[in-house]
Amino acid sequence: MAIYDFTVLDTKKQPVSLAEYKGKVLLVVNTATGCGFTPQYEALENLYKKYQEKGLVILDFPCNQFGQQAPGTEEEIVSFCQLKYKVSFPQFAKIEVNGENESQVFTFLKENGPEEKYEGLKAKATATMLKGISKTFKKENDIRWNFTKFLVDREGKVVGRFAPTTKPEDIEAEILKLL
Repeated sequence: MAIYDFTVLDTKKQPVSLAEYKGKVLLVVNTATGCGFTPQYEALENLYKKYQEKGLVILDFPCNQFGQQAPGTEEEIVSFCQLKYKVSFPQFAKIEVNGENESQVFTFLKENGPEEKYEGLKAKATATMLKGISKTFKKENDIRWNFTKFLVDREGKVVGRFAPTTKPEDIEAEILKLL
């Protein structure tokens, strides 16, 4: 099984095959519009604009599982992201990333990717805090919070998992290696 084998719903609830992104470098992110990490949308958009033509695609999956921080409809989320952060990368319907209703895409990413890295004392403290307040963190590879990022190479291999505390610009070098 590969990431390209999955079909997801776009913001209008229409099916989209991830095979559409075969041969691209993917940065898959679970997001929220009312999160302390929400300003990362700006850096994600900057990366997308900078490297889109070289083959980078950012896939945005809003998730309301963490503190109810993505409460709006898909239409409201898209509108917010476009107006506030000028987001132009693909956005999809809200999903769950942990638990019995978790998206198969995120099950695949979690099971096939490396462990999440928390660099530095502040990031490790934040990780511990997020683990403690997340009601859906049950298994060690579960996602702790919004803005967890998965980097997928052109062959569909999950090569990186980055914590919510990792700023998108801090993984630019990893993206460049794959482009």
